Amino acid sequence: MTDAPSLAGHFLIAMPSMPDPRFARAVIFLCAHTAEGAMGLVINRLFEPLDFAELMSQLDIEVDASSQDVRVHFGGPVEAGRGFVLHSADYSSDGTMAISPDISLTATVDILKALAEGTGPKRCFLALGYAGWAPGQLDAELQANGWLHAPGDADLLFSPEIEKKWETILGRMGINPAMLSSEAGRA
Repeated sequence: MTDAPSLAGHFLIAMPSMPDPRFARAVIFLCAHTAEGAMGLVINRLFEPLDFAELMSQLDIEVDASSQDVRVHFGGPVEAGRGFVLHSADYSSDGTMAISPDISLTATVDILKALAEGTGPKRCFLALGYAGWAPGQLDAELQANGWLHAPGDADLLFSPEIEKKWETILGRMGINPAMLSSEAGRA
């Protein structure tokens, strides 16, 4: 990233021509975007082999019945064993980082314990792994027409209808996916 503004707190929407199958039709919430690189979480894929109760069992954390609606998502291919929780700003601990006025990120075991006990944030998104970019890499991918971006929205981020997020955000942008081109133009 050079002089471009940070896209932290924004969605990245994969173009239909995305060459990396791990990101085909992906929607990513960007948590950080600086000169040192970028980091985000895929918000429209479940982590299929694992549910919340199984994850907590692996961590020796007892699960309260009220936490049964927490789902485990595939956050990206980097460090797939590491957990991240995007959540409403009503929860904060030593490891919490505010991304926007209404969305924060916590990656400590404390938030997992709070979720398991039913005392965590009102809204949350739990992901294993993340998507990461080296310095300048995301900006180059944006210039090469690999991604669209749009301001983040807590309602879409926390929506349980994960399979519809890609189409929903494109629709909000007034874009018909069938009309997207893989060619980048220069004026």
